[in-house]
Amino acid sequence: MEKTFFHRSPQPITSNYHSKAVNRSARSSTSFATQLDKAIKDVSPLQISKHAKIRMEQRGISIPSETWEKIGEKVKEAKNKGVQDSLVILKDAALIVSAKNQTVITALDREEAHSQIFTNINGTILIDS
Repeated sequence: MEKTFFHRSPQPITSNYHSKAVNRSARSSTSFATQLDKAIKDVSPLQISKHAKIRMEQRGISIPSETWEKIGEKVKEAKNKGVQDSLVILKDAALIVSAKNQTVITALDREEAHSQIFTNINGTILIDS
């Protein structure tokens, strides 16, 4: 007894089929890029503890938003390298930041920070601007 095999012949690839495939991949890559951008934006920025806010007000420490962005980037980088608590030294201030929680714990002006001893810090970030 002979067995009969039926093979499906592949569908011919036409220009119409190819354009649909290209459109589908372009749409999904755009979607991925959009999702990636959204995920990056949704990453929580640095939090400032109540204690740090009070210290900043008392000491007249004002940090521009561009500098906050740099601090946030460097804290994320430090966290990826295993840093848990860092000392962030700015031109006019020094901050103790928990990289683990992405939270500014306290703030000092540079004059006050000059005479301090910082303990339980396993990373330092210098930002000149």
